[in-house]
Amino acid sequence: MDTQIFDLITKEEKRQGETIDLIPSENYCSRQVLRAVGSVLSNKYAEGYPGKRYYQGNAVVDEVERIAKERVCELFGVKFANVQPYSGSPANATVYFALLSPGDKIMGLALFSGGHLTHGHPVTFSGKYFKPVQYSVEESGWIDYEKLGRLVLLEKPKLLIAGTTSYPRILDFKKFRKIADSVGAYLLADISHIAGLIIAGVHPSPVGLADVIMTTTHKTLRGPRGAILMTDNLEIAQKIDRAVFPGLQGGPHENTIAAVAVALAEATRPEFKAYGQQIVKNAKVLAQTLINNSIDLVTGGTDNHLMVIDLRKLNLTGKEVAEKLESAGIITNKNSVPNDPQPPAITSGIRIGTPAVTTRGMKEKEMKRIGEWVSGLILEKLETEKVRKEVKELCKRFPTSLSFWNERSE
Repeated sequence: MDTQIFDLITKEEKRQGETIDLIPSENYCSRQVLRAVGSVLSNKYAEGYPGKRYYQGNAVVDEVERIAKERVCELFGVKFANVQPYSGSPANATVYFALLSPGDKIMGLALFSGGHLTHGHPVTFSGKYFKPVQYSVEESGWIDYEKLGRLVLLEKPKLLIAGTTSYPRILDFKKFRKIADSVGAYLLADISHIAGLIIAGVHPSPVGLADVIMTTTHKTLRGPRGAILMTDNLEIAQKIDRAVFPGLQGGPHENTIAAVAVALAEATRPEFKAYGQQIVKNAKVLAQTLINNSIDLVTGGTDNHLMVIDLRKLNLTGKEVAEKLESAGIITNKNSVPNDPQPPAITSGIRIGTPAVTTRGMKEKEMKRIGEWVSGLILEKLETEKVRKEVKELCKRFPTSLSFWNERSE
């Protein structure tokens, strides 16, 4: 009935199908996940937790939420899980609310070094209501754990955060645990970007090391836009539950929780492990192709699903390159590099990753081609219109399978 919104959704489906998505924090849900998000569970108010709701009529959603929690615990190997956080930022806020008092000191990776806004950036709640002391990567782009350890001993934060949004290397959670223990700090592992890689066994897990683990569900997990909090500590689990509700949230989005459960079930399959392994294989080939074409990468490569192009030697900005790539049908995002001379709205870098293209079935051969396109456009060796046509042809061979909106006749 609402042709305006329907047509816009259809246009967005077409855009996604005809472009190459290299944004490492984006992915494609399955039709089953999309159906759960759009289900009648959206109609139900369910304040509280299974068996302890403030409304009647929750017997079915209680079971849905229990199943989601059980799947989290089984998949990640943890004892306790909360699946109600609306997204990653509210989930991080929940951890702070549960374990800290206003004014307590927190330490996370600085935004320009690849950290997240909610890890203590001064413009956010995390920097306004808590005392942030941020650590940075070196000029090379790597985390210096010895230097971090000295900073923690000096500042003595109550909470240390191990988590990134644009760090292309493996996080050493054992070192983070040792550093946190040196001052008796809590350790929060924000694995939003790498959860799928952990499940696939291509990145170490923080389970058994971090006091709390947070992940979003829409990146490498390929679920809806939600978040999960995990711990093995009963006391912390109880504090987190109280911090989620009634501390920070009201009624949970049970339709999203159902979709999370579906995504978790999909992640138990052998093909998901193969998918996670292929993400890293694809990223390494894409990175090497860029390097072979004289494109600088922060840290000189990648160990995970993403890489950051450093444009400083080319006197280009992330903003102009991201816009040029989009004109050719290649979707990326501008990103800061270590010691970036440009402001965050401009930047000197581009962040690219392989989760979404891997979901479409692309492999090493396609990564080489994409790398040639990206480097050719940056170095002005290829014409934008010519690449755009070739991108569309490649996308036809690897559909997104987002035919949810075209199943009306079924």
